[in-house]
Amino acid sequence: MTQPPITVLIADDQDLVRTGFALVVNSAPDMRVLATAATGKEAVALAAEHCPDVILMDIRMPDTDGIIATRTILAAPGPTPKIVALTTYDTDDYATRILNAGASGYLLKDATAEGLTAAIRTVHRGGSVIAPSTTRRLVGGHASSPSIRDTTAAVGFTARERDVFDLIVAGASNAEIAQRLHLAEVTVKTHVGRVLAKLGVRDRVNIVIWAYRNGVVR
Repeated sequence: MTQPPITVLIADDQDLVRTGFALVVNSAPDMRVLATAATGKEAVALAAEHCPDVILMDIRMPDTDGIIATRTILAAPGPTPKIVALTTYDTDDYATRILNAGASGYLLKDATAEGLTAAIRTVHRGGSVIAPSTTRRLVGGHASSPSIRDTTAAVGFTARERDVFDLIVAGASNAEIAQRLHLAEVTVKTHVGRVLAKLGVRDRVNIVIWAYRNGVVR
C-alpha cells in the first residue's frame, strides 16, 4: 500500500527562499508542501490550520521569530509536527534556544537539496538532525563540564536500554528500533522514555548531543 506523502509547511521571511525550498520539497516523490508562511505568526496560524507533518522554520523572522513560533506550535493541542530549524546564522545561541524549544533539527540554509529532503524524512520518522559544524561546537563548548564525566555505565541503563540508546544515536526511528530489536513499538517508546529520564534530557536531539559530549561516539 502506498504511503501518504510527508506534508510540509515552510516558514521563511524571504520569498525566494520559500520558493526554492518549496521546489526542492515538491520535487521529492514522497512529500509535498501544504503552505508557506512569511512570519512566525503566520507559521503558527497555518500550522493549526493545515496540521503538517514537518515544518521548515526560519529563526529570524518579523512579527514572531522562529523560536517563539516553535514553542507555540508544539504547545498547542492536537497533532504535533516535527520542526526543522533552517538558518543562515550558525550560532550556538540560536541552536541551543530552538532545540530547547523543541525543534527536532537544526540545519544551515546552505544544505544540499538531498540533505534537506533527507532531514525531513529523518525527523518525520522520529529521528533528529543537526548541522555537523553546530554539533562539533555544541559538544566542544561543554568539554569541561563536570557532567561529561558521566558514562552510560554510571547512568544505570539496563542492557535493553543501552541497545535502544545506541540505535537512537545512530539515527534510528522507533519503528526501526522495534524491527532491529524484535520488540513492539510501544515497548520501544517505553524504553526511549526511560533513556530520556535517566539522562535527564528532554528529547532525542539531546540524547545525541549527550553521546558526543560523553565520548560515547565521536
